[in-house]
Amino acid sequence: MAETGASPLPPTPPAHSPLFRAEQFVWLTARVLEQRLFAYHFLHGGADPVETALDAYRNEDGGYGHALEPDLRGPVSQPLHTAHALRVLDAVGRCGGQRVERVCRYLTSVSTPDGALPAVDPSQRGYPAAPFIPILDDPPSELLATGPVVGLLHRNEVWHAWLFRATDFCWQAVESLEESHPYEIEAAVAFLDSAPDRPRAEAAADRLGRLVRENRLAALDPGDLDAYPVAPGYAPAEHHFPHDYAKNPHSLARAWFTDDEMTRSLDFLAGEQQEDGGWPVRWRQWAPTTALEARPMVTIEALCTLRSYGRPIG
Repeated sequence: MAETGASPLPPTPPAHSPLFRAEQFVWLTARVLEQRLFAYHFLHGGADPVETALDAYRNEDGGYGHALEPDLRGPVSQPLHTAHALRVLDAVGRCGGQRVERVCRYLTSVSTPDGALPAVDPSQRGYPAAPFIPILDDPPSELLATGPVVGLLHRNEVWHAWLFRATDFCWQAVESLEESHPYEIEAAVAFLDSAPDRPRAEAAADRLGRLVRENRLAALDPGDLDAYPVAPGYAPAEHHFPHDYAKNPHSLARAWFTDDEMTRSLDFLAGEQQEDGGWPVRWRQWAPTTALEARPMVTIEALCTLRSYGRPIG
C-alpha cells in the first residue's frame, strides 16, 4: 500500500522503447535541470520544478552563468548561457514577466555598440572555456548569439527597448549572408521562425535554403557523409542534417528539404541513440565533464524533434 501523500508514479514507457532507454540515461547522467526538463516533456512533470532548477544558474545582474552552457565554465553571466535559459523558459511556457524583464536588462548591459550580442563577453576571461570559443576584449556582434534570443523574445510576444536595435541587426545580418556555417544558419532560422514580419521572414528563409543546398551545408544522404564537407573548425564528424535546421515541421527550414530527405534525416537521428540510451555529442569535445553534461541536453532535443515529426518514441 502506498504511503499517504506519496507522489503518484508517472506512466512507465514500454521497456526497451527509445523513451525508456533515454529515461534511464537521464536519471543516470543528467544534471537536475535536465532531469526536470525530461520529466516535464515526457513524464507529465510540472513547470515549477524546471524553473526552480534553472534559478540556480541565475545571477544578480539578470543573466545566467555557472556553466549552464557546458562549454563556458565559471560563475559569470554570458549571452550564450542566457540564451540557453530563455530556451528552457520557452519550453515550459514561462518566458515572460519580471524574469524576462531582468534578462532584457542584462542583455542591454552586455550589448555591442550596434545593439546586438557578442558570442562571449570579456568577463569570461580567467575561467575555463572551450578552446574553440575565442575570448576577445572588444568582441563583435554575432548573429550566432543574437538571432536565437531575439527569436525567442518575439515568439513570446515580449516587448522591450533592447529588441528594436537587436531585431534590426538580425535582419541586416541574415539578409546579407553570402557565406556561412551550420550553427550560424541555425541561429538565423531561430530568428526567422519567430520574426514578426512573416513575408520578409519567408523570403529570407527561401534565400538561406538555397545557400544551404548550394554550399552543401546539410548532409542530405547520411549514408554518404564523405560527400558533405564539414565546416572549417568543426570536429571531423560534425555534420549537420535537415533535422538540425528544421527542428520541427513548422519551421521555415522544413521547406528546404524534400520529404525523402527529411525521412532519411529523421531515420538517421532515431538510429543515433546509443547503447546507453543517450544521443551522442557531435561537436568537438575538450573536457570529460562538458560532454557528460551536454549529452542529456542533446538527448532531450532529439526526442522532442522525433516526437514533433510524429515518430514513435515509446
